Amino acid sequence: MLIFQKIYLVIYYGVTALIVATIVLMILRLILNYTDVNPFTWLAMNVRRLSDPLINPVRRRLAGFGVDPKIAPLITILLVILVGWFALQLAANILSTLTGTLLAAQLGAFVAVIGYVLYGLLGFYALLIFVRVICSWGMVSYANPVMRFLVNATDPLLVPLQRIVPPLGMVDISAIVAFLIVWLLQQAVAGTLLRGFRLNFFG
Repeated sequence: MLIFQKIYLVIYYGVTALIVATIVLMILRLILNYTDVNPFTWLAMNVRRLSDPLINPVRRRLAGFGVDPKIAPLITILLVILVGWFALQLAANILSTLTGTLLAAQLGAFVAVIGYVLYGLLGFYALLIFVRVICSWGMVSYANPVMRFLVNATDPLLVPLQRIVPPLGMVDISAIVAFLIVWLLQQAVAGTLLRGFRLNFFG
């Protein structure tokens, strides 16, 4: 079980480092945007080169919603923090599932093993939805094999929800409803098949 705790710590520190690095990069981008720094200096060119892959998709989305694209670095910071938090939650979920499955198997608790497997599969499905949302925001082509797999895997839940749940303005909230449904199913599994077992070993 100790190996899973070490894996979680590596993921935690890695995600935290990426979030901090992104925040520093976006702040530098904002400073350079609002000062009279020569855009052809080494610093300005490298900051732009590193930040453009993150900012450009956000800028395009903001422009599509009629929002001033100048705030793209701030929105990018918020999105990266949200993505980082969600990634940590998913990592904790998956590693807790592995730990719980092994523990239940050692104790001979067959029902709990089934519960942990179901709980883990639901967590993995939430991960697929999450990756699809990120790829959609990044405008990854549907011709991409990974994107095709994500669409084929998540459409059975998302397409009916898109018909039932009306969008908020131009924002499709079907993925949020899908996350809520998966979470409720996980709570149902936890409250029945996993009753009496500790679920969250991480976080």
